[in-house]
Amino acid sequence: MRVLVVTAVPVERDAVTRAFGGAEEHVALPGAELHRRGAFDVLAGGAGPAAAAAATAFALASGAPASGASASAPYGLVVSAGIGGAFTPVTPLGSLVVADGIVAADLGAETADGFLPVTALGFGRDRFTPPPVLVREVAAATGAAAGPVLTVSTVTGSAERAGALLSAHPGALAEAMEGFGVAEAAARADVPVLEVRAVSNAVGPRDRDAWRIGDALAALTDAFGKAAPVLQGWNSHEDLEG
Repeated sequence: MRVLVVTAVPVERDAVTRAFGGAEEHVALPGAELHRRGAFDVLAGGAGPAAAAAATAFALASGAPASGASASAPYGLVVSAGIGGAFTPVTPLGSLVVADGIVAADLGAETADGFLPVTALGFGRDRFTPPPVLVREVAAATGAAAGPVLTVSTVTGSAERAGALLSAHPGALAEAMEGFGVAEAAARADVPVLEVRAVSNAVGPRDRDAWRIGDALAALTDAFGKAAPVLQGWNSHEDLEG
């Protein structure tokens, strides 16, 4: 099975591809480039849910393009991956998170009574649920915590906003900017989706001196090295029983 992994930026893409053995092959797409190693195509799609959705949609529409004369092959799984902020101390810096819910935390409307999610407005959706069996297997293989990961268009920068997010989404483990966009594109192509994050910073006041981006990128590489057999060998029919 071929797996598409979508990150925001090249440094995250490279951290993922380092986990896989074999030679790296580059395949051109409109406005982007797949970095291919074995069964994994890794794409730096851009920051934010819109860029992530567009890049994922282009890649899925291409059907895992072959670089030579052989035919292209469909993807069986899409993974949104990268570093992110976490609601510590539940998920400390340098740890891993796998999403059991991919949530659009700021898609909706502000009202006099507070924020209303898009679903409360009577249209759209604000959550995707990755395959539960796959979530459990990846968490077991990598030592990751499993829980909701919030997608935001504006990174949280205050304790007040962090508190409001946790109040609205109890049990949330982390926030990032791309997961929901990747999931939206995957769902429209009827391909299962997963989100994996390595924690680089705490959600709340922005303190760059406390960020551990290098450690998070190393954890991301380690996670995909351990999870690769699970991702490549996963069969969606397993979740009919899980």
